[in-house]
Amino acid sequence: MAKRCFVWLSAIVLLFPLIGGLFSRALAGTPGEAGEIMRRSALVQFYSGNDMRAKVTMRLLSKEGGERVRELIMTRRNVKAGGDQKYFLLFRQPADVRDMTFLVWKYPQKDSDRWLYIPAIKLVKRIAANDKRSSFVGSDFSYEDVSGRAAEEDNHTLLREEKYGGKEVLVIKSVPKDGKNADFGYKVSWIDKGNFVLWKEEYYDKRGALFKVFTADEVKPIQGFPTTVKRTMKNVQTGHWTEAAYGEVRYNLGLTDGVFSERSLRNPPKELAR
Repeated sequence: MAKRCFVWLSAIVLLFPLIGGLFSRALAGTPGEAGEIMRRSALVQFYSGNDMRAKVTMRLLSKEGGERVRELIMTRRNVKAGGDQKYFLLFRQPADVRDMTFLVWKYPQKDSDRWLYIPAIKLVKRIAANDKRSSFVGSDFSYEDVSGRAAEEDNHTLLREEKYGGKEVLVIKSVPKDGKNADFGYKVSWIDKGNFVLWKEEYYDKRGALFKVFTADEVKPIQGFPTTVKRTMKNVQTGHWTEAAYGEVRYNLGLTDGVFSERSLRNPPKELAR
């Protein structure tokens, strides 16, 4: 009798991880679980710290060998973690855009407010709400790529788990709930299982053809936050790509709401201009 009980207990112990693994994989494949993964990844990509400042250098490269460079100072302040945010950008190079400023008040649940100051004509211009899918200063990043897309705008499905660059990742497919409000048919994201860093993202057009690929080329911890300091966006249909390097990244600077005002467009605060 004791021997029979031992056999049954051994079988249960051996089967438990298998049953648990099957249950875990089934749960992970549900839309709710995939949506939560995308929300946590967005927090890592766009909401680390209460605020952030970085010097950004962008190289715009063509397959013919052409190269253009953009240098700017980017600041960001969270109004609410995972919710509203404010961005202020000050352009330093090239000469024709020097001192141009750009202000964004981002609302995940509705269109963002955007203003651009053009110093050559001393004009503050309101940017149309649907411009979020337009190219960001001529690069292969869109305005939405820079400030993030709300996870709630898409339906998400966990496709599989695999290794990417030696790291365990979750591969998630996202389809816009409103196709008219997106410039892609669907996208596939490779999310780090450990810290939710976005390592790669493929964008497919509305015919199902791959047209744009994002890669995180270097990620390092800064003040305890995993930070993508080098990233690339490549348009595989045109052969054009953009490399962006984030330098002098700092979090939790105590930036006030006044920095992110329309008044700052014409007169950027000194702490941003340094």
